Amino acid sequence: MQVRGAAMDSGFDYPRYRKLLAEAVDEPKRLALIKLLIDERARDKLAAQETQRSSDIIHSLIAPRPPSPSNAP
Repeated sequence: MQVRGAAMDSGFDYPRYRKLLAEAVDEPKRLALIKLLIDERARDKLAAQETQRSSDIIHSLIAPRPPSPSNAP
């Protein structure tokens, strides 16, 4: 049960997926469910990449920069 709890933190809508899986009684519905899972995972990865990119930009703006050679004493 602990593994399930850890996975629940990932943001997936398990009740919705469980319902869709129960309704996937034929090949077209199963394929549609697989496509949905792939699409949503891809969307989540793109969102994570955008968040990381924004974080990197902010970090580069506030991080101290090493002195340039022309400013050396």
